[in-house]
Amino acid sequence: MSEELIRFELRGHVAEVTLARAESRNALNFEAYRQLEAAFRGAQSHPEVRCVLLTGVDPAFCSGDDVKEIMAGPAREKTVATLRQVRPRATPAAIAVLECDRPVVAAVNGAAVGWGMDLTLFCDIRIASERAKFGELFIKRGLVSDIGGLYRLPRIVGPSKAAELLFTGDVIDAVEAERIGLVSQVVPHESLLPTARALAAKIAANPPLALRYMKEGLRRAQLADPHELGAWVSQTLGVLFQTDDHREGVRAFLEKRAPVFKGS
Repeated sequence: MSEELIRFELRGHVAEVTLARAESRNALNFEAYRQLEAAFRGAQSHPEVRCVLLTGVDPAFCSGDDVKEIMAGPAREKTVATLRQVRPRATPAAIAVLECDRPVVAAVNGAAVGWGMDLTLFCDIRIASERAKFGELFIKRGLVSDIGGLYRLPRIVGPSKAAELLFTGDVIDAVEAERIGLVSQVVPHESLLPTARALAAKIAANPPLALRYMKEGLRRAQLADPHELGAWVSQTLGVLFQTDDHREGVRAFLEKRAPVFKGS
């Protein structure tokens, strides 16, 4: 039986995914990558999950790849052979996080560097502990970033700042991360999980179908022209206007009470 390197816990309608290799600062080896992908595929398919909270076991969020196993171990040649295929695929764990149609909140409790920073970029919202640090260290290893740095980072902090972080490999602290818009807020370390859990619960209290469509709308907004996006919005509203949750939201407003959403 495989060691539990990634923990999955359901708290109400929030799935908590925790990187749990504290002895290696939550570095990802092959098995951890596999479990991370499985955790997000599980959240995606779980009918009760409305939001996902991603964090790491102290003292780090994720220090990136397990260099000893992935870049210097006996499996290195197999890794290189896979990457040199005519049509290699994107990192499966990255795609699992990106394709998750539930909102994903990252509670960044410490260093998030290399693929660890990319992992935060796959999430929709990032909340940072005052101890958090971020760095796209790939250039320091003679490599390029994954799709987190190349695809997501420019859309979050702008092309110029993204280029600076990618080209230098500089590590920035939580205050700078908040200044450039990489994280939405910085909180005292002991307040991180309570703050992130409160936000995730607040998100999960909303209509789950509308939440999933809202996230899909944000994804399409990065790719579509305004006319295509407007057409999708109209089609989606045509679906959502027929849901019980929409009718409950209207009734609750008129009756001046808290709504109870069921996902139908």
